Amino acid sequence: MSRRARREALEGYLFLLPWALGFSLLIAGPMLASLYLSFTSYDIARPPVFVGAENYVRAATIDPQFWPSLAKTFYYALVVVPVGLTVSMLLASLLNQRLAGTNLFRTLYFLPHLTPIVATALVWKVILHPEVGLINTLLYRGAGIKGPGWLSSVEWAIPALIVMALWRGVGGNTMMIFLAGLQGIPVELYEAAAIDGASGWHRFRHVTVPMLSPTVFFNLVLGVIGALQVFASALVASKGGPAYATWFYALHIYNEAFVNFKMGYAAALAWIFFVIVLAITYLNVRLSGRWVYYAGESG
Repeated sequence: MSRRARREALEGYLFLLPWALGFSLLIAGPMLASLYLSFTSYDIARPPVFVGAENYVRAATIDPQFWPSLAKTFYYALVVVPVGLTVSMLLASLLNQRLAGTNLFRTLYFLPHLTPIVATALVWKVILHPEVGLINTLLYRGAGIKGPGWLSSVEWAIPALIVMALWRGVGGNTMMIFLAGLQGIPVELYEAAAIDGASGWHRFRHVTVPMLSPTVFFNLVLGVIGALQVFASALVASKGGPAYATWFYALHIYNEAFVNFKMGYAAALAWIFFVIVLAITYLNVRLSGRWVYYAGESG
């Protein structure tokens, strides 16, 4: 290796060093520590005691909230992700028409995403109040319908959080990524399809959707991971209630760690969650070859 090549390699490693140190000290190190703690009984006050796989067995067989919290989390994600992706794509398609005032509408749709999640939860908690909330007031005055208790109702608590998540999320980064993907589709493809007599629907189905499939896949992976990590909205708006109706998995980890101070057990719950998310992400990547189209691919 020449002197110049060695110098360039050294400079590259020096530029990489801050990130490597940050990753090692703030991500990799804590992850390895939590992996060790997941095999221990640890409550901060006393040193950790190795217990083997006891925490994992307890989660699967004894913990009364383990499976219900997982089920609620998946129910939430199975609604938020497909609905959010569909609405975000439709909004991006509308905002890609290059009409007058488009930039204003892009800004207005993006504003809810800029609202901190805690502020969003507090505002929606007022809007969804069963007695003086805006939603129930409009339902009663407009249609004579007495609205439900929303966040105080076992049946309506999760749907209320879903509405909150969609209000904040559909016009945010997902929509902007879809918009960038739409603007990257060659206009010539639409022109050729129009010359062949394709209608607007057929152009959307056979040109827009295939060309946008990599963007859909990207947003799908991030959307699933984000939805499964739902935590702050449930903690602030409903505190996991009523009757554990919004007791999501991340909230369960938080409660075991910072309320019950069972750090070893909480670490085991976190690693179970990590494996689940990793498996779902891997499955999405494996299945993407069946429906994601990349320009330049043959077949």
